[in-house]
Amino acid sequence: MSEMLIQQEAAQSARQARTAPQGKVNWRTQLTGWGFVLPFLIGYAIFTLWPVILGFRMSFYNWSLNGVTRFLGLGNYQELLSDADFWNSLWHTIYFTILSTPILVILAFFLALLANRQMPGRWIFRTAFFIPVALPIAVTAIIWNWLYQPGFGLINNMLAGIGLGPVDWLNDAHVAMISIVIMTVWWTVGSNFLLYLAGLQQVPAELYEAAAIDGAGSWAKTISITLPQLSRITMLVVILQVIASLQVFGQMYLLTGGGPNFATRSVVEYMYETGFSSFRMGFASAASYILFILMLVITVMQFVFFQRPQRRA
Repeated sequence: MSEMLIQQEAAQSARQARTAPQGKVNWRTQLTGWGFVLPFLIGYAIFTLWPVILGFRMSFYNWSLNGVTRFLGLGNYQELLSDADFWNSLWHTIYFTILSTPILVILAFFLALLANRQMPGRWIFRTAFFIPVALPIAVTAIIWNWLYQPGFGLINNMLAGIGLGPVDWLNDAHVAMISIVIMTVWWTVGSNFLLYLAGLQQVPAELYEAAAIDGAGSWAKTISITLPQLSRITMLVVILQVIASLQVFGQMYLLTGGGPNFATRSVVEYMYETGFSSFRMGFASAASYILFILMLVITVMQFVFFQRPQRRA
């Protein structure tokens, strides 16, 4: 008898839920959702959106750290676009991006393929590939500064062991940028590796089994199955990597200080020196928004480039 009463009460509760005003239910649901989201939105507005707005306003003023402010209109932007140092630092940033991005994407993909193989101790490879990402940039710079030392550095000792002369890795203008790229690849490839590894684990095993039945080898499986299945992951990795490379600062500042002869000064370092050494915060803000526009344009171009094959398919 008690079971029948329970069933009747449950049925009555279900009927009441179905006949309840939808507006009231939706209002409660939305209120709950906003309750969870609102703390993040408040923090985002205060610590991200508001500084962005203030920085954009600052870019139209002769804004200095000593308190001097004077409205210039587009004066900062006009001066910036005619500044050869700005264009040189921007080219160094783009050059670094061109050198580092393909290596960081391709190497991360092949490391993920290696770590995803069914073999004993593969967790060792996964840990080894990802650990450098957890190191602070200051620690990484100290490690590689010692490795690059011309007199006692490990790399030059290895070169001497095979009969090659020492290389002045950080003081030669022709080699310094390559040195920073090598350090960056070692330090950051783990983040892209992790994204590719997560994507590989989502590829259905049935596809590889069917390809094996048809006689496909490992390379054919990689080209015909793995790469198409990871197309969206590749788009994400490339876009994130380009954005990160265009914001490079710590490696160049700590390893070479922008030298030798400003050969490795990035545009972010140019902003830092302009704002905090020359105390021209308005001018530095204008430079940051030009970099932002450049990053936005490049990101949109990449997104369109990667979406075009998917639309054709």
